[in-house]
Amino acid sequence: MIPTQSALETLAVHAGREELMALGVHALPIDLSSTYPIRDLQEGGEALERMALGGEDKSNPIYARLYNPTVGRFEEALAQLEGAEAGVAFASGMAALTACLLAAKQKGNHVVAVRPLYGGSDHLLASGLLGLEVTWAEADGIREALRSDTCLVIVESPANPTLQLVDLEAVVIQACGVPVLVDSTFATPVLQNPLKLGAAMVLHSATKFLGGHGDVIAGAVATSQAWATELRKIRVITGSILHPLAAYLLHRGLPTLPLRVRAAQEGAKFVAARLVAHPAVKAVHYPGLPGEDPAGLIGTQMKGPGSLMAFDLGTFEMAQEVMANVKLMTPAVSLGSVDSLIQHPAALTHRVVDAAAKTKSGISAGLLRLSVGIEAPEDIWADLEQALAKASVAAMQKAAVLETVAP
Repeated sequence: MIPTQSALETLAVHAGREELMALGVHALPIDLSSTYPIRDLQEGGEALERMALGGEDKSNPIYARLYNPTVGRFEEALAQLEGAEAGVAFASGMAALTACLLAAKQKGNHVVAVRPLYGGSDHLLASGLLGLEVTWAEADGIREALRSDTCLVIVESPANPTLQLVDLEAVVIQACGVPVLVDSTFATPVLQNPLKLGAAMVLHSATKFLGGHGDVIAGAVATSQAWATELRKIRVITGSILHPLAAYLLHRGLPTLPLRVRAAQEGAKFVAARLVAHPAVKAVHYPGLPGEDPAGLIGTQMKGPGSLMAFDLGTFEMAQEVMANVKLMTPAVSLGSVDSLIQHPAALTHRVVDAAAKTKSGISAGLLRLSVGIEAPEDIWADLEQALAKASVAAMQKAAVLETVAP
């Protein structure tokens, strides 16, 4: 048993591994069975019914769409890290969000959401695919946006891609009892625990920091047993359970999560300070910079500013040149990996978001989002600096050509 009040670093190593001694193994086992022997027909039928209704049955899984022990161990680990009663893992972050929305829809057909959100989340909500009506509100205007049929309030903090911080306690108060879903992907359990601030559900794109190595697609929700039951019902029906190999990779990576997050955070502080001073950079959005945390949430709601930042180069062409010229970091979507990733939100992750919403949220044509990895900060900055230099030269050359051909 893990001692109560164990530090996060201890939980990250030991959570979800309590049964390994009884199993007689030290490393996490992987159960790849798609189906399980039915030892007793009566018991098997009853187990299936329990799981179809959102329960768990470790002793009689029946079929891998209903339950898998490798997935179950990862869920237990995540729940402990978030201080939750339960965790429910899905095949992707979008599958997890869809399940949350369908579970909430049983109580109403209206959702209040605060932009910016991840582009896929924004797209799902705006599409109307799930039969939910959405009111987009400012973080301080949630109470006014509520209706009698409001079933869920959705926020993301830090927000994707501008790193805007949302006061989660204030959101819960404004929600007036309506459940609050917080996408805490950027923060991870290392830096933020929304359930302790009153949120009903915490969503993670586990593909990102929880996976941390760019080799798994997954989503996870930490929540109460009551919500978990509803989420499992939907997962059984939709077949969106996480694959056991992905669950194994996620669970295996959790022991280093605090180390990875904090190392990347230190690198981000180093890079952000240099971006601010660079003449080609128009603005830098990073919660650790002066003026970027007006509500003082770093040190209270969050334990640190994290390792994501966004910076504006003024034009699409400048952003395009930087992405084309980085050598060490990878120009790619996603984030939270051990290596640094850089991408263009307006053209990629947030391309499908309404143009006016992009503008209002500060997602400009010149904005790049940088996920700092655990490489040496000096090397990350050297790569970014040379790419900025090449982009600046290209911009000057283009301006000179235009000036030459001007009438």
